[in-house]
Amino acid sequence: MHADLQAEHVGKTYAGQPAVKDLSFTVERGSFFSILGPSGCGKTTLLRMIAGFLSPDAGQIHIGGKPMNGVPPNQRPVNMVFQHLALFPMMSVGENVGYGLARRGLSRADINGKVGAMLERVSLPGMQDKRVDQLSGGQRQRVAIARSLVLEPTLLLLDEPLGALDLKLREHMKVELKQLQAAFGTTFVYITHDQSEALVLSDHVAVMNAGSFEQVGTPQALYYQPQTPFVAGFVGANNKLHGSATAGAEAGNVVALATSQGFALHARAAGKILPGQALEAFVRPEAVTLARDAAELPSAHTAYAGQVESLLFDGANSAVLLRETTSRTEFRIALPQTGRFADLRVGETVAFSFDPVQATCFGTAGA
Repeated sequence: MHADLQAEHVGKTYAGQPAVKDLSFTVERGSFFSILGPSGCGKTTLLRMIAGFLSPDAGQIHIGGKPMNGVPPNQRPVNMVFQHLALFPMMSVGENVGYGLARRGLSRADINGKVGAMLERVSLPGMQDKRVDQLSGGQRQRVAIARSLVLEPTLLLLDEPLGALDLKLREHMKVELKQLQAAFGTTFVYITHDQSEALVLSDHVAVMNAGSFEQVGTPQALYYQPQTPFVAGFVGANNKLHGSATAGAEAGNVVALATSQGFALHARAAGKILPGQALEAFVRPEAVTLARDAAELPSAHTAYAGQVESLLFDGANSAVLLRETTSRTEFRIALPQTGRFADLRVGETVAFSFDPVQATCFGTAGA
């Protein structure tokens, strides 16, 4: 595979504080690569260095196999879509899409042909003469993408482009963006603080924290095999428990642990675990089995009782907030999509147990 983007030991410091720390990574040609992290983690600084708006203090960036340090933004094979799109309100849709082509000196006939073909590809046929303020939010999003893609960049950089959209339109545009990237085959580099966007859209995701990448992998790997406590806690919902290993285990194997709250459970070891070692365990809501009665739980699982504190209805993603009877520990549990729980009520006592398949633990200092 060929790489459209390579970063080698890239760093950037502001006022003595490192914003990006010694980053090295590769983005394969034609892939959708997301950088996911909280505000202030350095993801926008990194994107601006790729675009050429900032210069790295250390390291080298290659785009399409060519070194980019010192190359100004307008000479890089890169285009950028911003959160607020930056469309020109005084221009028509066609003029917006063709703006970069006009600056390159193409003839009016060539511009019209390329703009018309691009609008067809982004499902806006015949809309060249529409004003930008006549378009819906999703249509404006596609115009901004069309304006970038018509220039045939090696990389399309997207700076939280869905952040200004309402929830329903954002969910719709996630599907559209994924389909557009697949149709064009252009390499997309996308930054976001929204884990759902990153997981749904991407071939690979880099989880960024305090200027460094904690883990780079497929969405599935980040969700099911987090390599650090930060990734486990940041990607997806989790119940966090503290305890110690009742036996040792190698990385990737299942380890038995006893928690400070009095629970006995099993989890996948993210690294080598020693007997008696202090642990942090992250248990997915869907890794907790819920039942109306303890007899309904798998016989191999230890059963616990808890009281329903709250019901969080969100369709297929509905959840139960449950407080365990003895330790008073609160758990978030995915609500099973079955009619047996349709009449579950706040205050009801139910049974639950832990499934080790989607629980991960990390060794901590001490024993």
